Amino acid sequence: MSSALLASLAVTSDNAVASPAAHRAKPTVVLVHGAFADSSSWTSEIGYLRRHGYPVYAIDTPLRGLAFDSAYVEAQLETIKGPVVLVGHSYAGEVVSQVAATTPKVKALVYVAALIPKVGDSANSLIGQFPGSRLTPENLRTVPLPGGDTDVYIKAERYGSVYGNGLSKSAIDVDSVTQEPIAFSAFSDKATVNPPATTPKWAVIATEDHAVPTAAQKFGANRVGAHLIRTSSGHDVPSISPQAVNRAITAAANSVH
Repeated sequence: MSSALLASLAVTSDNAVASPAAHRAKPTVVLVHGAFADSSSWTSEIGYLRRHGYPVYAIDTPLRGLAFDSAYVEAQLETIKGPVVLVGHSYAGEVVSQVAATTPKVKALVYVAALIPKVGDSANSLIGQFPGSRLTPENLRTVPLPGGDTDVYIKAERYGSVYGNGLSKSAIDVDSVTQEPIAFSAFSDKATVNPPATTPKWAVIATEDHAVPTAAQKFGANRVGAHLIRTSSGHDVPSISPQAVNRAITAAANSVH
């Protein structure tokens, strides 16, 4: 993992984001990517957070399913001291919800174009409630694996319309062939706990999303009482609209006392 993805304690003299939180220790921000992505998708946010004095980690999750990925993130959080703002994009909304329910050091949650489940919900059920998702069989490539599982990719030629609308053509060309697969079984894994009711939550809603319908994002966010920040973006909000993500993270961090 590159140094850009390690914790940073750099302090900025920039007064642009001065707040009541500026004079106390800042919480650690932990960024969790979703399906078809890796931790480099948070490059813009990492730079912003480092410049403004936040300790930050971006976790490369295995994308092997809800139980495995949640346990993996929990293990990572055990190595971090102090309060955490936990941020999840897309499928990772399910992961961070599970983790926050069992990890007291998570003091705020930020959902980014995310699936936000309650007990019994799965990615399939949340996405399937609303029209508009292009995560459909004709746009996906499946790869059977030894042992019986199957990996899922977005077809390279469909990546821009499904996931990366709003990215430059050059970014789509690269991302479409470097995407990280997710286990097919992850789409049907069901949440076993609810997001903690008393934990403050923010949700960045992507209004041009072709993967997780905007209506699904708003439904989940409203159901858990999250503060909404809307942005005109496709699904890859961390890359397309990082300023909206930074706003949500800063607000969440300022809620931590």
